[in-house]
Amino acid sequence: MFLEAIYHRPGQSYCYSYDEHTIHIRLRTKKNDLHSVRVLYGDKYDWDNTATVSELYKLASDEWFDYWQAEVVPLHLRLRYAFQLTDDEQSIWYTEKGFVKDKPHNPLTFFDFPFLWANEVLQPPAWVKDAVFYQIFPDRFANGDPSNDPESVLPWEASSPGPQDFYGGDLQGVLERLDYISELGINAIYFTPLFEAKTNHKYDTTDYMKVDPQFGDTELLKSLVEACHNRGIRVILDAVFNHCGYWFAPFQDVLEHGEASRYRDWFHIKSFPLTRAPRPSYHCFAFESHMPKLNTVHPDVRQYLLDVAQYWIRECDIDGWRLDVANEVDHEFWREFRKACKSLKPDFYILGEIWHDAMPWLQGDQFDAVMNYPVTEAVLDFYAKDSINAEQFAYQVNKLLADYPQQVNEATFTILGSHDTPRLLTMARDERKMMLAVLFQFSFLGAPCIYYGDEVGMTGGEDPDCRKPMVWDASQQNRELYTFYHQLIALRTSKRALQAGRFRIVYADRQQLVVERKHGSEQVYICFNNSKDATTFTVAGMTVVTGLSMLLGVGTFKQESDQLIISLPAYGGCILHN
Repeated sequence: MFLEAIYHRPGQSYCYSYDEHTIHIRLRTKKNDLHSVRVLYGDKYDWDNTATVSELYKLASDEWFDYWQAEVVPLHLRLRYAFQLTDDEQSIWYTEKGFVKDKPHNPLTFFDFPFLWANEVLQPPAWVKDAVFYQIFPDRFANGDPSNDPESVLPWEASSPGPQDFYGGDLQGVLERLDYISELGINAIYFTPLFEAKTNHKYDTTDYMKVDPQFGDTELLKSLVEACHNRGIRVILDAVFNHCGYWFAPFQDVLEHGEASRYRDWFHIKSFPLTRAPRPSYHCFAFESHMPKLNTVHPDVRQYLLDVAQYWIRECDIDGWRLDVANEVDHEFWREFRKACKSLKPDFYILGEIWHDAMPWLQGDQFDAVMNYPVTEAVLDFYAKDSINAEQFAYQVNKLLADYPQQVNEATFTILGSHDTPRLLTMARDERKMMLAVLFQFSFLGAPCIYYGDEVGMTGGEDPDCRKPMVWDASQQNRELYTFYHQLIALRTSKRALQAGRFRIVYADRQQLVVERKHGSEQVYICFNNSKDATTFTVAGMTVVTGLSMLLGVGTFKQESDQLIISLPAYGGCILHN
């Protein structure tokens, strides 16, 4: 038994409260080293009456480790626990004091979960599990009101945008296209920034309390959100609180008055007078001088931004904030931000943009979830770039499942492309491979998000090429791809196993993959052949119920005893359901 590979520590993703009654316990061990893991747990003040043993099941495996999990419901909301580890040759016990051969009898040497406080449980909004998001870059989606177009707006058909170009898209255009969004099956929209700014992308805010006039005004945004809600569509906006724009009034005051400005401490000034080159004399987002960094520790800045966050909830009834550059803002600000938003709308969705391990922000006091960039990268590496095989892909995904509490994984935001990345079809180079990537995106935990136009086959390279205007001419759209998205969204929003079911990769070999989603008696198997050759493969050791049928896709299958035999064409995939 490889004791040095065994790891557990109470808290974070290894022992956490899943809901107001349930605690999840996890353990890491060397891959394929143990036959079984059991947990002995009970209440330290009532041990004789509460001591219980439960089996842990194997949650996931990567190339080095197995990750085990048990769900327990402590009678008195307190928990002391120890692990019994068994391999071919021995059984040992693992407590907070280390490893012992004989069963320990003093629970005070065990691992401790002191008390399950309901107000400390991270509970993302339940609606996110059911959400299918659609990302809209407002200047490029639809132009519904030419009267508010910026100067020198380009014709909508001009399909090679430059970094500074404007096309005239606006909120009225979105309002007029809600039928299209509803018919596609979308039930949540994510808007990139809407507030007044100088650029076309609006990440350089000049007025946080004003909708950019080229998009409309507050009343129009309010009408749009109301129209979305009437259709069962949630709306989340982009909060750019790490930095502002160069023309933000307080920053302009510092430029004018220097050290005498009442706003000098709103920013991180290195030296006066302010200079922009060769590098700014103030902290910015990524040394971009037109986006000075805000000092969110300053009480006036903090209050101003909290007022902004609450204003748009009160004024327009928005359903969430996506937090730009969230990891560069201080934790205490986000703690207050969460309280401010949730006090107005308890099921408000707080989504952080973090590209690395985000556990410090996911303790129940800051974010509900993060954008799942690691899964994005893994999906693109496997399905689009062919840089990893199915087994390596499964390892990466499984590691991510073990990195976060289950409720975080259930509420993450999964994209395969955005305004910052090449278009999915351009990366995949083959429509069939793109469809496989999307099939996995919709099979995974959390909320999938479609970048506008991907569903009709839009292409584009790096920014700004990925920000072409939406193709509305049906003759120029890929209608086969649209139908695929439409059917897939309908399945995702109608099958509970695809929304809230447990996720498990049950087969990964060469370029073939099978995913299981299970909720109660409902089972769904999603099968992938990411190969240029047709193939038949067998998934053994299955506990598949009878009555499987193909809901979507191509190929054939049959069941023999505990085996599922799947035949798929080149770059083919399918969904099986009982």
